[in-house]
Amino acid sequence: MTDSILRLENLSKRHSPDRPALFEGLNLELKQGEYVAVMGESGVGKSTLLNLLAGLDRPDTGRVLLDGHDLGALDDDATTLLRRRSVGFVFQAFHVLPYLTVSQNVALPLDLLAVHEPERGLRTRQMLTAVGIEALAARQARELSGGEVQRVAIARALVHRPRLVLADEPTGNLDARSAAQILTLLRTRIKSDAGAGIIITHSRNAADTADRILTLDAGGLNPLRGAAA
Repeated sequence: MTDSILRLENLSKRHSPDRPALFEGLNLELKQGEYVAVMGESGVGKSTLLNLLAGLDRPDTGRVLLDGHDLGALDDDATTLLRRRSVGFVFQAFHVLPYLTVSQNVALPLDLLAVHEPERGLRTRQMLTAVGIEALAARQARELSGGEVQRVAIARALVHRPRLVLADEPTGNLDARSAAQILTLLRTRIKSDAGAGIIITHSRNAADTADRILTLDAGGLNPLRGAAA
């Protein structure tokens, strides 16, 4: 492992050759414990950026390095294994499996990493408690409210203690009090697990919990606010 968890080098992406680039020349470095918020207008490519950082998409130019591994130099299987081990992703659409229970959904990353009982059960229960849904453990995800599903998605993203947490509007369906609790949890876990994190958000309140706030536009990533005191 390296002190630099994530590094972007001259990253560019366009949807097609005959259209302007969504963004180009992005450079960024995240070290252990750093937590960054990215803001920007709709359509500037914030979700696309997260997909590039997770290796779910490939840039047109530039490199994404995760723990020193160049994602563009890895084949699909190696990228999947690195993402499974090192990335926790809170998707805007959640992607919670409706006919699995809450516990089964949260435990999925541990299952994929072959974490055995009793460790798997202990870590799953701890995360359910941390996001406030321990009472829903046996309920199927299709029976949950939108806010409850969002908590499941966040617990699933954190349960395997990833090196990099990527969250796309992680509090969009939560009330103000619940959102504050979840943002505190994200920040605390990123710091305590020696990882790094990026959240995409339209909420300045959410962004203000980060160490740095960056804005994304076609010209790049620009600081809106520097490191917190």
